[in-house]
Amino acid sequence: MSEKAHIGFVGTGVMGKSIVKHLLTGGHEVSIYTRTKEKAEDLLELGAKWAETPGEVASQVDIIFTMVGYPSDVAEVYNGANGIFENGKEGLIVVDLTTSTPTLAIDLYKKSQTLNMSSLDAPVSGGDVGAKSGKLSIMVGGDKEVFDKLYPIFELFGEHIIYQGDAGAGQHTKMANQIAIASTMIAACEAITYAKEAKLDPELVLKSITKGAAGSWSLTNLAPRMLKDDFEAGFYMKHFIKDMGIALDESKKMNLTLPGLEMAYEMYQSLANQGFENEGTQSLIKAYQK
Repeated sequence: MSEKAHIGFVGTGVMGKSIVKHLLTGGHEVSIYTRTKEKAEDLLELGAKWAETPGEVASQVDIIFTMVGYPSDVAEVYNGANGIFENGKEGLIVVDLTTSTPTLAIDLYKKSQTLNMSSLDAPVSGGDVGAKSGKLSIMVGGDKEVFDKLYPIFELFGEHIIYQGDAGAGQHTKMANQIAIASTMIAACEAITYAKEAKLDPELVLKSITKGAAGSWSLTNLAPRMLKDDFEAGFYMKHFIKDMGIALDESKKMNLTLPGLEMAYEMYQSLANQGFENEGTQSLIKAYQK
C-alpha cells in the first residue's frame, strides 16, 4: 500500500501515541479515539482528527489499528453499538496491536470475515523506546495477502516485521516473547544485585556484560533505569502481569509447565499487590532491595 491511506487508531497510550506520530509523519490522514481526549491533544495539534467513539473512527477510515490494555478492552472497542464492527464499512482492515489472547484474535478474524472485512493480530514488542524510534518488532497473524498490503505501513513504526501464520499466530508469538522477557528481567535484576553486593560499580558492570554473551534488550534498556531508580512506565507492570497470565493459561492448554514464567509472574504480582502496578516492568528490582 504505497498510496496514502485514511487510517484510524484507537488507544493512544504510551506506545500508541508514538505510533500515531509515525503514521502522520508518513503522510497519512489519521483519525483517533482514546478514552481521555486531553491526553491526545498533542496529536490533534499535529493534525490527527478526533472521533467520539471507536465506531466513529471505523466509519471514516480504510484501516484501523487498536492498541488498548486488556482483552476485555479489545472486545469492547470491536463489539457493540459504538464498536468497530457495527460501524465499519465493507473492505475495512482491522489490526489489533494489543497483546491479547490467541482465542480472541481468532474470534475477531472470523467476525471480520462475516462482515467482508479483514483482520490481523499484530502485537508489538520494544516498549516506549521502540515506539518512539519506530523500531518495534511486529508479529503478525492473519491472511498473508492482507499482511503484504499493509507492510509499508508497518514499516513506518516497525523494524522487525514478520508474518507468523494464520489468525492467532501473532498473539502466540508475542506470548513466546513475553516468556523470554520474564526470565531475562529476573536475570537483569539478579546481575545488578550481585554486582552491588560485590562492591562493584554496577554501571561499569553493565558496560561489560551488555556487550557479551549475557546481552539482552532488558539489560541494555531497562537495567540503566533500575540504577537511576527510574520506574516510569515504558510498559506498565500491570500489563506485563496480564501478558504473563495469558501465557500461563495458554501453556496449561498445551500441558506445558514453565517454572521460570511462574516465578516471574508471582514476583510481579507481589509487587503489584504492594501498589507498584502502574510503574514500569523495571520495578522488578524492588523485589531484591533490602
